[in-house]
Amino acid sequence: MSVTYLRWGTDDLSLLLSYDPAGPVRLLAAGEAATLPDPAREPDLCARLAHRALPLVEVQTAGSGRLGTSGKRHVDGAAARALRYTGHEEDRERGSGEGGLRTLRVRMADEATGLSVTAVCTLREGLPVLGAETFLENIGDRPLTLEYVSSFALSNLARHLGDGRHWEDGLALWLAANPWSGEFRWSRATLAERGLHDVGMVAFGQTGSKNRIVLTSTGSWSSSEYLPSGCLEETATGRALMWQIEHNGSWHAELADRFGEVYLALSGPTDREHQWRRRLAPGESFRSVPVATAFVASGGFEAALDALTRHRRATRRPHPDHQGLPVVFNDFMNSLMGEPSTKALLPLVDAAAAAGAEYFCIDAGWYDDEPPGTVGPGGVPGWWDAVGEWEESAPRFPGGLNEVLDHIRAAGMVPGLWLEPEVVGVRSPVAAALPDEAFFRRDGVRLVEWGRHQLDLRHPAARAHLDTVVDRLVRDHGVGYLKLDYNIDIGPGTDGPGPGDGPGDGLLGHNRAYLDWLDGVLDRHPALVLESCAAGGSRTDHAILSRLPVHSVTDQQDFRLLPAIAAAAPTAVTPEQGAVWAYPLPEHGDAELGLVMVSAMLGRVHLSGRPDLLTEEQAALVRRAVDTYKTFRPLLPGALPRWPLGLPGWRDGWIALALSAENGTTLLALWRRDGAPETVTVPLPWVAGDEGPRVLFAAGPRPACEWDGPDRVLRVGLPAERSAVLLALGADFAVPA
Repeated sequence: MSVTYLRWGTDDLSLLLSYDPAGPVRLLAAGEAATLPDPAREPDLCARLAHRALPLVEVQTAGSGRLGTSGKRHVDGAAARALRYTGHEEDRERGSGEGGLRTLRVRMADEATGLSVTAVCTLREGLPVLGAETFLENIGDRPLTLEYVSSFALSNLARHLGDGRHWEDGLALWLAANPWSGEFRWSRATLAERGLHDVGMVAFGQTGSKNRIVLTSTGSWSSSEYLPSGCLEETATGRALMWQIEHNGSWHAELADRFGEVYLALSGPTDREHQWRRRLAPGESFRSVPVATAFVASGGFEAALDALTRHRRATRRPHPDHQGLPVVFNDFMNSLMGEPSTKALLPLVDAAAAAGAEYFCIDAGWYDDEPPGTVGPGGVPGWWDAVGEWEESAPRFPGGLNEVLDHIRAAGMVPGLWLEPEVVGVRSPVAAALPDEAFFRRDGVRLVEWGRHQLDLRHPAARAHLDTVVDRLVRDHGVGYLKLDYNIDIGPGTDGPGPGDGPGDGLLGHNRAYLDWLDGVLDRHPALVLESCAAGGSRTDHAILSRLPVHSVTDQQDFRLLPAIAAAAPTAVTPEQGAVWAYPLPEHGDAELGLVMVSAMLGRVHLSGRPDLLTEEQAALVRRAVDTYKTFRPLLPGALPRWPLGLPGWRDGWIALALSAENGTTLLALWRRDGAPETVTVPLPWVAGDEGPRVLFAAGPRPACEWDGPDRVLRVGLPAERSAVLLALGADFAVPA
């Protein structure tokens, strides 16, 4: 049988595909061009890879099922096997950022059912990251119901193992649990340690173990349990594949064995896991969620993350905030905690300005007429189930909200407001004013979560309501900053757009409508800064981060726990987008204040706490930290993260985060927590030269630093527990006195 091979890509990353008249298009391998097999010289190897390879797109439809296997896995779908190659196109365009964009479109179809599938792959010159998504269309004369569609599927991930080890021991998988207020908890374990083994049944004609390692998220919080990303690493060589699912709703990732090999399949919502189905009438189409996968031949997790970080920067919407990185004061965290008023805010505004803040955001409660401590029906806090109009509270602001906003502007800062746009309280007048169809519903009944309805932004009335709110706040109040929060997870979804569609498809439609709404807001107000927040880091995904310039990474209130989150945040958020709280309080000692401030200084500084209650000495310390931050913040937009002590564990005594800037400067933050020894040795193999580090910022007892240039090792001593230091190696900028 005649087999055709297609090789496509760049020197940094290429794909090898095959197809023949009797089977679907298959993705045989991906990696550096020089590492891919040559079908002309290695036909037997390519044939073995093809036998173990998955179809380029895995599809399951109602009534088609799977062939050759059973269980919970989303591979070997009969609908995918029935697809046949019909053509492909390659495009190349020059652009800014990481380089020219290349696109491959591979077209397939099943004449019997009328299912047409196009796999779209994108690459940027100089960047080993593959973008992938799938387009499907019903070109037949009968309806089709989709139950699973992969955005990316690749097998043969263990083919490089040559040291005699089984793949279950030779491959390790990095995953990141993402609990509320404990975000970015990465762990590394072999496939065997995660429960996947070669059970030996392939020799008896079986497909494999039928087991799988699964990451899945259901609902409107995309990262409330796990980040939508992971990394598969070859332990002996550091070869690695790191992925992210670029979607702000439900998603699914599975890794398993098949014919003695290992595969990875990534998708958006599925029927089995998320109650997602999509019925395609003749002529209708569907697009899967986008994903990105980074491939590196060595360097493991950090090298793959470098590539993915550059991809995140290259694929996000441009915004001036990415370069300016203004310091934001927000009155919530360990400060007013949702009880703002003119009386409480005015001294905070003056203190924030004195500390060096450039934006001032009034957080939750500015719209609340209920007395503090009020509890509504069902035990819901006073204003929680009444939000939705987003009008200022007269009792809180007797002289009007603009009195405070004008005071913010007079102090030299840009005013901002907190907003939770996607929810409407059950007691809000908006709940009665909008039609039922403008809200999430199941079987025609409005959903309620914690006293709130969920707007469905597929409906024009819901979108018009939010557009009116945002435009009014910008026009009438002159706000330049909106913190967009989201504090409920509404579950699997809402009624789909058509009969037979699952609730997961309704959620998917809303997810995409929300992104479109964000784009519309920024199109109308290009200078407006929008902050992403969802109960801290519960919606940390590239779909949101590619649009909004600032992302709140956590709600953690304990300054002693915050370093483990702040140091790991660059695994998911570029440093110039990751907002970390710095909440100085009067009860903090000098060393503790230093830890509080350093925790935010390698990301976006979001001041809070009570600067209005600090002593002059404490206030001067905070101002010195902010002034220092402003000297080096231009380095952050191009910097890549490093973890010289490893990714931080939740209870680690010493934590380190380094940012390696494009100009050769390395910024290094070190935290010493309770119970840790006084000194630590930090390997910095990428730092060149004999010049020792400079202390950019520290507070409390003076740190001790000793640089071993030949061995590229730094020894640091911090005399006080609960203290931190920020260092620079190779820095060429002045530090304020």
